[in-house]
Amino acid sequence: MSSLVQSQLLSGQLAAKLPSIDGTSAEYPGSNHVVRLRWPAAAARGFSHGKSCRSRNDCREGELTPTFLSGDRSAFLRRRGKDCTISKRRSFGIVKSQLKIVKGENGLVLEDVPHLTDYLPDLPTYINPLQNNPAYSAVKQYFVDPDNVVATNIVVQLNSPRGVHFRRAGPRERVYFELDEVRACIVTCGGLCPGLNTVIREIVCGLWHMYGVQDTLGIEAGYRGFYARNTIPLTLKVVNDIHKRGGTILGTSRGGHETSKIVDSIQDREINQVYIIGGDGTQRGAAVIYEEIRKRGLKVAVAGIPKTIDNDISVIDKSFGFDTAVEEAQRAINAAHVEAESVENGIGLVKLMGRYSGYIAMYATLASRDVDCCLIPESPFYLEGEGGLYEFVEKRLRENGHMVIVVAEGAGQELVAESMQNMDSRDASGNRLLLDVGLWLSHKLKDYFLKDRREVVNLKYIDPTYMIRAIPSNASDNVYCSLLAQSAVHGAMAGYTGFTVGPVNGRHAYIPISRVTESPNRVKTSDRMWARLLSSTNQPSFLKYNEVMEARRKKESIKLMDQLDSHSNGVAGKELDTAEQNKNKETKEAK
Repeated sequence: MSSLVQSQLLSGQLAAKLPSIDGTSAEYPGSNHVVRLRWPAAAARGFSHGKSCRSRNDCREGELTPTFLSGDRSAFLRRRGKDCTISKRRSFGIVKSQLKIVKGENGLVLEDVPHLTDYLPDLPTYINPLQNNPAYSAVKQYFVDPDNVVATNIVVQLNSPRGVHFRRAGPRERVYFELDEVRACIVTCGGLCPGLNTVIREIVCGLWHMYGVQDTLGIEAGYRGFYARNTIPLTLKVVNDIHKRGGTILGTSRGGHETSKIVDSIQDREINQVYIIGGDGTQRGAAVIYEEIRKRGLKVAVAGIPKTIDNDISVIDKSFGFDTAVEEAQRAINAAHVEAESVENGIGLVKLMGRYSGYIAMYATLASRDVDCCLIPESPFYLEGEGGLYEFVEKRLRENGHMVIVVAEGAGQELVAESMQNMDSRDASGNRLLLDVGLWLSHKLKDYFLKDRREVVNLKYIDPTYMIRAIPSNASDNVYCSLLAQSAVHGAMAGYTGFTVGPVNGRHAYIPISRVTESPNRVKTSDRMWARLLSSTNQPSFLKYNEVMEARRKKESIKLMDQLDSHSNGVAGKELDTAEQNKNKETKEAK
């Protein structure tokens, strides 16, 4: 190993250390899931460098460059001044995400986040004021080493690749903003969620107490507030007790994303730190704002704090507000259980949040232990026939005299659409407006028992959706929101931009925005957690869903052909039969 690389390794300037078999340090502590990476001596093969690439696997291998060895400023290898980019098409257009890929030995990949020095290379640095903060003087190692990364997969085979890692969140020894030059702003977008006010409060308090930044603005009413509304000065007095209230003091909205107007407002107001709190659509908007800021060459850090009550943001362990939602859902389930067991043939039906992911319904069911059936979007169900919902409800009422059903709002949408006019409408954020599966299911159950079984059921339908969204966060989420806010502040002060923050395997990390918006986080029905739920409720798994639905479609096709034949002497029926055969053939070929 050269003396240059040795000195950089000892000084902590080298941006990563990794377990290696070629005489290099193999330090991989599993207790905190934080990998200390050490690149091998000779030219460090296994890194991607500055060639444009179409996918993560296309990034070429290169050598360590002075840019990479310069320390915490950038872990990205650049040669010939070109970035390794992945172009992603998003709903806002083409977002050219500067996804910085650094490859190491043993299959280790660091997906780094952008930094201000990527396009402003001559920025000065300053001593982090936390060094002189008495509140942190007792902390043994408060600053995060620039070579600390967090593994996305902590359960691996002995000889398998180490996989993807992210840069660990936390304060750095050097910052890229002078304290008196910082003007920050905070914006909340999308639907309400427990903990929004807590995040706002902790960003303001974190900037004020840790870095001495006293100029923070609140953007009203979501993205459109940048160009259509006035700002709110956020002081310690203003945010003092807002964490005890639900909602957001800044107001929120969907849509309203006009990139040029937003960045014009940021530039006109001389804002240089933007904190954006919202779900996957909001984070995609944050990525577009970062790209426009980068294109204009502005010294503005953009930090995203992911928000979704459904817990459907991928990569991170969970989203804030989720614990509060599960806890509050218990009240609705308990009420439904009391109503159901107090009458003959009582059914308590509770609809919970979960547009595409059934995490709230699943965890609330497991926590309650009073639920007899849980229906989520990831597990299709059917009503009629063997193993169907009707059969299970009838059986449970015979055995216990009552039952409780929990249904996520996105479950059974294809069944509801068949019996109702399917309006493919969308809200301002581009989310499909869902049909009310709770009301539909309550009517279906009542009709089945009254018309088919000649029995009367006492069904009570409870929809606590907006009650849950509007409450303040509980103790667990309050602590979590504080960590998210402080990690975002540390990242922005350290010069990182175009990133989102969240826990990965229990350790907070800076994650490229494109990673958390790639695909939603959904319940894996082949996972042990779903098996635990099935064991708890003893409900059917609805594994025959495809067979039942196919038989139902054939029955409807035969009925339709008979009707057409009666009007066209069999000609239409033959044509429809030929079309059905062609459809079956195409389906087989597709499979």
